[in-house]
Amino acid sequence: MAEKLLVISDMWGVKKGLWITSYFGYLQQYFDIQFHDCQQLGNIDELVNTKENLHKAFINGGIDTAVAHLLKKETDPCHVLAFSTGGTIAWKAGLGGLPIKSLTAVSPTRIRFENEKPDCDINLVYGECDEFKPGMIWTKQVGVDLNVIPNFGHELYSDEKIIAEVCKGLLKKVMHKESTGQVEKQYKKGA
Repeated sequence: MAEKLLVISDMWGVKKGLWITSYFGYLQQYFDIQFHDCQQLGNIDELVNTKENLHKAFINGGIDTAVAHLLKKETDPCHVLAFSTGGTIAWKAGLGGLPIKSLTAVSPTRIRFENEKPDCDINLVYGECDEFKPGMIWTKQVGVDLNVIPNFGHELYSDEKIIAEVCKGLLKKVMHKESTGQVEKQYKKGA
């Protein structure tokens, strides 16, 4: 049976997210994918969808609403792949009890304001030029490492080369656990 993967969009949701289909192309045959649109999770209904308006809506309660909805909707252990604001939502949901096996967050915007990390395997991917990237002091205090990609900015997650690398990393993680599990089963049968 395929492992469950939650995919959480950036703040634009499906409105500007055609790039997300590339992730599904790589991952859908290996995972049972559940997609969540950040705007829907956060009850964001902005008539004027500007970057500023969306940002304000998420900061002024949208992130907390999204976390609460995610915690109600998802109760099974899962892997999480999240982008930008979605990464922040996933991080906070993990702190709130979402049973996350692994979190791959690409350009999560506001985790730099958190003092704790979720109890799971964490892969944080940022572009070198991302203005929202946490500093080294934060990474040491919280106890995480950043995977920083040179010459990219905040929306690196929409680049086809990055999409392929992020997906390879996720698949390697799951395939390694699967093959380790098979070896352990074979060993126990023979013992």
